[in-house]
Amino acid sequence: MRLLSTLLITLLALLTTQGSLAASDRAIENANSNAKFLRCATEHPSPREAKALEAQFQWRKAQAKKPSGKPGNGGGGDTGGGGGGEGPTVPGPGTIVVNVYFHVITSGNAGAVSDAEIAEQMFVINAAYGGNGSYTTPYTFVLNQVTRTENANWYTAGPNTTAEVQMKATLRKGDAGDLNIYSSSPGDALLGWATFPTSYAGNPAGDGVVILNESMPGGDATPYNLGDTLTHEIGHWLGLYHTFQGGCSNTGGDYVTDTPAERSPAYGCPVGRDSCSRIKRRTEQYPGLDPINNFMDYTDDSCMDELSAGQVARAFDLSSTYRALTP
Repeated sequence: MRLLSTLLITLLALLTTQGSLAASDRAIENANSNAKFLRCATEHPSPREAKALEAQFQWRKAQAKKPSGKPGNGGGGDTGGGGGGEGPTVPGPGTIVVNVYFHVITSGNAGAVSDAEIAEQMFVINAAYGGNGSYTTPYTFVLNQVTRTENANWYTAGPNTTAEVQMKATLRKGDAGDLNIYSSSPGDALLGWATFPTSYAGNPAGDGVVILNESMPGGDATPYNLGDTLTHEIGHWLGLYHTFQGGCSNTGGDYVTDTPAERSPAYGCPVGRDSCSRIKRRTEQYPGLDPINNFMDYTDDSCMDELSAGQVARAFDLSSTYRALTP
């Protein structure tokens, strides 16, 4: 009898949980009417790898804080908006200039992005990183050079392929703080991918961002054709993880404390989505609705319009450390 009662109680709890999840689940399943694209192919570290990278990052910052020629105390407890400490002092808006090299890859006439389309894409990323009134960032992106290369193999190169390696080794310009963008048509429904600041030292030639050319403003990759695929991938290039990194098990999965925990990527623009509601035990646990308007989620371009203050601090902390991006 006691076992039966326990089973009934468990079943009721599960039914209640499923009921509270229903709205969010429907949003997850039905929000994106155009399922032919995958938002991002950036290779993210596993939780264990991310923890190791974070430890290395904090050690590097601690070493940099030690007075020259004098023993230090190993401090460096801040995480740049990622879970403790004061974080960095972020420079003023637009004070860090990032030189951009835009590489247009074509196959015959396919992919021939115009100068006007590149200019519009540059406008979009500068507007995004200029802020929307609730946030600002220190970054401004300046187009330094456009290259145009006709190569059928490179045009369809996917991540971690021989063609991608050859393309970047041939075309990449500048150093760790210079942003190289490659527009192409990689296939497999991919919108784009990027490399993190922590990857640069081990593979400088592979550094940069690849985007589907049709994701640029006015392209055919609806609903991802307003230019924010590049905004999203630049976030990775500056050091940001997805907002849903770590899921509901860890509010600091993206190492930013002011982005609410999120169970999985959000698609479309599912207003009111709260994918971690099923594990909330107290009102203060995992506060906030899913950050569907955040550039580091997977929602439609028209839904994305913000970064959090913690993300801005985190991006500056990582990009200044690994890319020497400072005013």
